[in-house]
Amino acid sequence: MNKLVKKIGVASLIIATCCVSTYAKDKVYKLKMATTWGPTVSPLIDAAKDVSKIAEKLSNGRLKIRVDASNKHKSPFGVFDMVKGGQYDLGHSASYFWKGKDLDTLPFTTLPFGLTATEQYAWFYYGGGLELMQKAYAKHGMYSFPAGNTGTQMGGWFRKEIKSLEDLKGLKMRIAGLAGEIWAKLGVNVVNIPGSELYTALERKTIDAAEWTAPYMDVKMGFHKLAPYYYTGWQEPGSELQVLVNKKSFAKLPKDLQDILVAAIRISTNTMTYHHFYLNAQTWSKIEKDYPNIKVKTFPKEVMDKLKQANKEIKAELAKKSAILKEVFESQDAYMKKAREWTKMSEYNYIKSSLGE
Repeated sequence: MNKLVKKIGVASLIIATCCVSTYAKDKVYKLKMATTWGPTVSPLIDAAKDVSKIAEKLSNGRLKIRVDASNKHKSPFGVFDMVKGGQYDLGHSASYFWKGKDLDTLPFTTLPFGLTATEQYAWFYYGGGLELMQKAYAKHGMYSFPAGNTGTQMGGWFRKEIKSLEDLKGLKMRIAGLAGEIWAKLGVNVVNIPGSELYTALERKTIDAAEWTAPYMDVKMGFHKLAPYYYTGWQEPGSELQVLVNKKSFAKLPKDLQDILVAAIRISTNTMTYHHFYLNAQTWSKIEKDYPNIKVKTFPKEVMDKLKQANKEIKAELAKKSAILKEVFESQDAYMKKAREWTKMSEYNYIKSSLGE
């Protein structure tokens, strides 16, 4: 499986699978996919739907995937268990949601102060990341594939400006993944709430702050109406979604349809990543004009310093608890040390020089 995904390029995989499908038998295989996202949470739900559309097209209708949004199956954070248990063949979600079930799944969405989307894809496909992800999910009878990236996310919406560490004490915030544990070390009361319930939680003052994704999805959700202070991010530099695949369901597919499913996921991954960047750029270009109440901020240096310190401490603690986590952290850190030098030399210096800085 890993060898297939890593070594076969998308174009050649499409050609190979289409050619195989031409001569394959006409039996139709039907799969079900559960998503963490509601039906209107675009472009996240779109990525799941694209997998279905692409798979059906490449297979000449022999592979059909029914996509159920969270309003259908009623369990946005139950996707892991539903795919593991076989109620669904596939799931579209984010790996860090499962840290309460298995810590080893935590780092495959993103890590605070970690890899950007481009760096992370290079790590997944060529730096050993994909192999490590399969290792983490193997014990659950599942495969996990990259399935679309939000890019660098914003740091969240706050009712009040954060001027010092004292402003964080007792603050109630929705944020997922390792970032939640880091905020908790600074005195924040962290909760994890499905995206569909975030606006209501802010409106009812159940929470004081909420982190979701980036401008397009955030503004669409209306968070700026309730919490106008919008902070730049540190916690999710390249947040990767995932497609979970039940191994037994996968094994029942003919080889050509297995290849097609992998190809469909890979193509959908690229489409969602680029589309999300486009939508964010479009929203940001008119944010001052259309949403003048939004106050864009960066966390104070003393807060950032404490966040970095807490991140380092928590990663060290987690590495002691799990051999896989230790291996992933070491792999990502080593890759980032190498890749970040090129990122700085290329993109960072290009942007600085093009802006005349």
